[in-house]
Amino acid sequence: MTIPTAVAPRRGTLREFITGVGYLGRGLRMYVSAPRIMWLGVIPAFIVSVVYLAGIVVLVMNIESIVEFTTPFAAGLPEALRLLVRALIGIALLAVGLVLFIFTFTAVTLAVGDPFYEQIWNKTESLIGEPPVDLELSLGTKIGRAIVDTLRLLLITVLVSIGVFLIGLIPFVGTVAGAALGALFGGWFLTLELTGFAFEARGLRLRDRRHTLRVRRARTLGFGVATYLFFLVPFAAVIVMPAAVAGATLLSRDALAEGQYLMRLPEPR
Repeated sequence: MTIPTAVAPRRGTLREFITGVGYLGRGLRMYVSAPRIMWLGVIPAFIVSVVYLAGIVVLVMNIESIVEFTTPFAAGLPEALRLLVRALIGIALLAVGLVLFIFTFTAVTLAVGDPFYEQIWNKTESLIGEPPVDLELSLGTKIGRAIVDTLRLLLITVLVSIGVFLIGLIPFVGTVAGAALGALFGGWFLTLELTGFAFEARGLRLRDRRHTLRVRRARTLGFGVATYLFFLVPFAAVIVMPAAVAGATLLSRDALAEGQYLMRLPEPR
């Protein structure tokens, strides 16, 4: 597989960002184009959402105890300062928890509902052109690649989340900055995960996804941040998840077409 240097079309950053948001809207319209498979995609998202919602409730109910346990140094501070420090750390922990929640929610839901989401990907591809030729990879190879790529993304997400947590500790501006950075980085990693179907079907790996989407960063963030914000709304992720898979497929096809990615066939022996 050779990947020539991709050059993004010269368009304004804001226009590209809005274009990215539009991919999620186009994904939602798939509920009209292919309602049966889209509603099937709701089932695994609903199951995983129930489990995750229970986890979030437990986290929120115990956040005070968690903060107190992790900040023994604050016990000797004046009351006003102690409350401020623990409040900032509590908010930062929640911000980190949301980033990790959304990424792991996406990864787990895609794994649980793989047959449904693969159908959504394939249907989306077929509505706008020919789906890529099946590379005939074994199931073990596909699963192995998916696990490795997901673990790589998870590791990077954890490291970024630690950075978001530290930024959130900055008085006054830290909370807003941490939330904004959480949305940007969360949206980026969310898009990397959701575009897996389209790239893997073309024999492209995680590094190829990063390269293609990085060239179109504003567009990628427009799609990812919009999806991320929807995922923050209780159970909105259940409806948005299938649409996000479809939207990510559309984003991938356009990005790959613009980058003129070419498949190098094996040389005859």
